[in-house]
Amino acid sequence: MLYDMKTLEARKRYKLLASLVVPRPIAWVSTISNDGSVNLAPYSFFNVMGHDPAVVALGILEHPEKTLKDTVRNITETERFTVNLVAEDQALSMNETATDLPNGESEADYASVQLCSAIANGVPGVAQSSVRLECQLMQTVPTRTQQRIILGEILSIYVRDALLIDPDTAQIDLDAHSPIARMGGPGTYCRTSDRFDIRRPDSQTQPID
Repeated sequence: MLYDMKTLEARKRYKLLASLVVPRPIAWVSTISNDGSVNLAPYSFFNVMGHDPAVVALGILEHPEKTLKDTVRNITETERFTVNLVAEDQALSMNETATDLPNGESEADYASVQLCSAIANGVPGVAQSSVRLECQLMQTVPTRTQQRIILGEILSIYVRDALLIDPDTAQIDLDAHSPIARMGGPGTYCRTSDRFDIRRPDSQTQPID
């Protein structure tokens, strides 16, 4: 089956991409409005896009009724956001924050998610999250619709000590670090604990560890 993405209706384009490009890490994004309200929402069109500078990308879909989602508005106004990675024991809380609340109401309060102070960008993070990426807006890329692609530079990364094998070499214990990922459908996720290794063809070259 060949799908023409230029003519296919948006709902079906989303279903295809969300089900085929998997697994996708989850960015549990916290932002703060100009009046100090904290917004917290999960997005799975997300990944890192480089290390020098360290860049994250968020694909934020348009809201069916509002002009802009609160996350986009807050990032645009303050140029700051924090990406909190989601472990399995946080899945239910993360899912609750996907609810659509009126502008100015905090999803963190709604889902009883404890927040913590920022280190570098002033945006509170999720206290329970083992990894937090505090970011500064680099660029907002508009599309033909209200969808936005947000590029942010990572200013600091908090990593819980239990995830580190060696802080000096930044070596991570992958058995301790097990974020969940998004699969197809609105509520389908996977674990990242089932892994395998393949030696690179250029294994004589020293990799970046």
